[in-house]
Amino acid sequence: MSEIEDGKQRFIEMVKAVDPAVTVVIPTVASNSLFLISLSKGRARKFMTVSEDDIVDIALDDLIHDEVEDRIRETISELKP
Repeated sequence: MSEIEDGKQRFIEMVKAVDPAVTVVIPTVASNSLFLISLSKGRARKFMTVSEDDIVDIALDDLIHDEVEDRIRETISELKP
């Protein structure tokens, strides 16, 4: 598994740990080194951008992991089903 695929999988696991009811859609490739990730719950949907570097570093760097997790929590809290 590539570093990007591993990072995507870890991102999905982080979302599911916060709220298992949230659906995650991550594009197969980044655009301008950014992934535009869709988080949805019921009919509500929010988008968040995460850099390729952050996706790769989720597993390697605790600071990046915590920052991305905080952004996930914030985005999920904004979902109004």
